[in-house]
Amino acid sequence: MNWFGIATYMAGAGSTAPRMGLVVDNVVYDAQAAMQAVTPAAQAVPVDLWGLLAQWNASTATLQALESAALAIRQGRLQLPRQEGALAVPYAPARIFATASNYYEHAAEMGTQLAARSESSPYIFMKAETSVTPTKSAVVMPAGTMKLDWEVELAVVIGRGGRHIAQEDAYAHIAGYTVINDISARDLTRRTDYPFSHDWFRGKSFDTFAPLGPWFVPRDCVGDPMDLRMQLTVNGESMQDASTQGMIFNIAEQIAYLSSILTLKPGDLIATGTPTGVGMGRGLFLKPGDVMVASIAQIGSIENHVTAAP
Repeated sequence: MNWFGIATYMAGAGSTAPRMGLVVDNVVYDAQAAMQAVTPAAQAVPVDLWGLLAQWNASTATLQALESAALAIRQGRLQLPRQEGALAVPYAPARIFATASNYYEHAAEMGTQLAARSESSPYIFMKAETSVTPTKSAVVMPAGTMKLDWEVELAVVIGRGGRHIAQEDAYAHIAGYTVINDISARDLTRRTDYPFSHDWFRGKSFDTFAPLGPWFVPRDCVGDPMDLRMQLTVNGESMQDASTQGMIFNIAEQIAYLSSILTLKPGDLIATGTPTGVGMGRGLFLKPGDVMVASIAQIGSIENHVTAAP
């Protein structure tokens, strides 16, 4: 499949009406206009990606029409106005599953002692859906933290739900991919007032703690998702630069594990873990005014700045 992305953008200055965008070579075009220009009989596209994900099993014709439009734009056969409206999150996931310590070097930099892989399984926690925020928006630093940290991660979006999904069938359940930055307040993930030493919910679920985007890329537009370069910079300085090849438990294993516990649903998002290079391992943390850029090859980049809580 020729590469294209699906964005959600605001049509016009000050607009609160989101529209679906077709992304070609990092430029956003109106998806409805693009699709109808090459496929006049095509049905109207949903307002945003959620509408497509909800009917993902019946989305083939829409995806093919979007791919045809993207190819026509790239080849110069179709010319449409660029859409300059602000990007929203590609969609608002109802459930965010996040895989912890899924890269050996990251576990080492955090001082985490892992059991042998053969004796273990993915460690997955949930991140609040209200933590999602789009590119170019602020990450708000809570007053109670001094150790705000970054984590670039490949986000897998489920298109076809299921329970007890076999590893060999896992990719058939994936709709596509996007980029997530799993912001973490390291000093708030630890507790001394309870016998439970970690509090993943408190440290990772503040509002704005999950920058997501800049758009969604369908599964078949990405080559091998287990061989993608992941990068994160802070104020232009490289902090993380690694490959998804370094995952301990691969994408298929994470899907199989999750679906052994619960029924996965269309729109579920899995943040698949971060590589080495986080602030905790460097003794360096975010402060108001800092700018993060999280990037994954074949998908795109999200940029977010840090502000202090009001």
